[in-house]
Amino acid sequence: MDKAIPSVSEIKRLFQAGLHLGHKKNRLHPKAKQFVYRVESGVSIIDLTQTAKQLTEAKRFVSTLAKEGKTLLTVATKKVASLHAAELSKKYSLPYVTAKWLPGLLTNFDTVIKNVKRLENLKKEKEEHSWEKLTKHEKGQISKRIARLEKFYGGVSSLTRKPDVLFVVDIRKERNAIFEARKAGIPVCGVSDTNADPEVIEYPIVANDDSPQAVEFLISEIIEAYGKAHRKSETPKNEVKG
Repeated sequence: MDKAIPSVSEIKRLFQAGLHLGHKKNRLHPKAKQFVYRVESGVSIIDLTQTAKQLTEAKRFVSTLAKEGKTLLTVATKKVASLHAAELSKKYSLPYVTAKWLPGLLTNFDTVIKNVKRLENLKKEKEEHSWEKLTKHEKGQISKRIARLEKFYGGVSSLTRKPDVLFVVDIRKERNAIFEARKAGIPVCGVSDTNADPEVIEYPIVANDDSPQAVEFLISEIIEAYGKAHRKSETPKNEVKG
């Protein structure tokens, strides 16, 4: 953990994003108690000095991986998180899962990738006008199949191997992803509210995971930290010398 004391401006930034609002006291996980500053009107108020340190450490971790060319997979199937996570992942050309966790993505990777290849083949056939001889009904059926595959596998179509790290939003909701990551020996960075055990992942960020504003803030912080570091590491390779 970073021992540096967060600045007042940094704490204020997290407070304004609503990261301090945890769950009600009766839903407080015993292992999350150490990250609660106080309970106010029955609601757990998260200690943002600790959250700030965790966020800094998580950003440093993903930035280092980006510079090493490692792959970050974002898992955010929660409604308040899915759209923003998908948009930002696309911006930085990163893989993501925002519709539903794909069972076996980390523990049975080859099988999942077969569906990804099936999607790519169907899209290629459509582009090459291989459907021209099909009936309207057949074209409609294949279009539906593509839409379904795109929904679940489109975000991981760029993966050719297992990711090196997972970033998850709401570690309780994404417990299946975390379970597979642990079996596969893949570290996890994630948002952990006060109703969850932050110790189940390597890089927890104890913060509000229900507010759209808070969730979008954290998604931006982590994905942009990774994305910008990755782009910066690639810049010298793409420069054209005069």
